[in-house]
Amino acid sequence: MTWLDDRLYRQIVAEAPDAVICADRDGVIRLWNRGAEMMFGFAAAEALGRTLDLIIPAKLRERHWQGYRQVMATGRTRYGRELLAVPGMHRDGRTLSLEFSISLIRDDRGEVLGAAAILRDVTARREKEKELRRRLAACEAGAAAPKA
Repeated sequence: MTWLDDRLYRQIVAEAPDAVICADRDGVIRLWNRGAEMMFGFAAAEALGRTLDLIIPAKLRERHWQGYRQVMATGRTRYGRELLAVPGMHRDGRTLSLEFSISLIRDDRGEVLGAAAILRDVTARREKEKELRRRLAACEAGAAAPKA
């Protein structure tokens, strides 16, 4: 195996601790790595061939699909360079806080075939930040209270 061998790339993707997911133009999942299995609770065999609705909370699906269709039609997305912070859904129904970026997958003619996303679960960090904001607000409220 050399550093440029396809097997090395496959191993990196397969073993990455972050979720690596690829979906075709219709949003059908075509790649689901071990990180995605751990993050979302679905084995690859359960996720492959299903749409991204599998991990998108129901109330956000319409908005997601509007944006997804626009990206597939235009071949442009700002999330190749910027992180997108969104909620996701675990198999057990709990909400996850996710950050991710995407890259568009193109054929030899430059036509968009789909998108690849690298996602990180930041739920624990978000919960800590929320608690710190709550505690700071309580401290500020106490400091602003009139002294008796």
